[in-house]
Amino acid sequence: MLPPLTDLVALLGIDLVLCAGCLRLLSWRRGVTPWVKGVTAACFVLMWLPLGAAQLPLVAYVRGISSDLSITLLVLACLGLVRRLRGQGLVAARERMALHVAVAAAALFLYPMALGWGDWDPYRAGWGAPGMLIGLLAVTIFFWIKGLRLLPVLVALALFAWTFDLLESTNLWDYLLDPWVAAAAIFQCVRWGAGQLQIRWRQVKAPSSAGIPLDVPAASPAVAD
Repeated sequence: MLPPLTDLVALLGIDLVLCAGCLRLLSWRRGVTPWVKGVTAACFVLMWLPLGAAQLPLVAYVRGISSDLSITLLVLACLGLVRRLRGQGLVAARERMALHVAVAAAALFLYPMALGWGDWDPYRAGWGAPGMLIGLLAVTIFFWIKGLRLLPVLVALALFAWTFDLLESTNLWDYLLDPWVAAAAIFQCVRWGAGQLQIRWRQVKAPSSAGIPLDVPAASPAVAD
């Protein structure tokens, strides 16, 4: 007997994210070999095997630790799976980086204030406040004008899932963000920033190291008459 739709979507999403992580880890050094594909497929199947006295699938126990994942993370995991299995990405690096910045900014705005660091809790706006919907519309229009399609698509999918209650939560924030995708986005932003600083540091050092031409012979010491 199949579980309720909300449980099925949550469990399937967690399984896909685990498989995406498994595929990325195993293909890190040698690429996506047939062996790596087989292990990833076996991982997907094994997560549905019933265990324990309650005969719950293994992925249900993982859900007890991870909680439900956002639509954003599920879509990113699926894109990662397709990118590695096909050998080419469906989304440009510029699109992914822009999404990481937006997710990191939203997480740094939401989570501290939701934990009581301010007088206003933005998490409450996720229960259908017009201000949040207008804000999402403004952000998606801005990204669309800039030629960035990934974030508008993710927002549309999250709104669709929220409208039809595909997850247990009734708060729109939980469809857009979760701690796992927030941590990953912040890590990617820090990594990108460190890379940019390293590039600029090399550019600053390059002129000083290139100040003396290599093809000019050193002057010989003067010989007394």
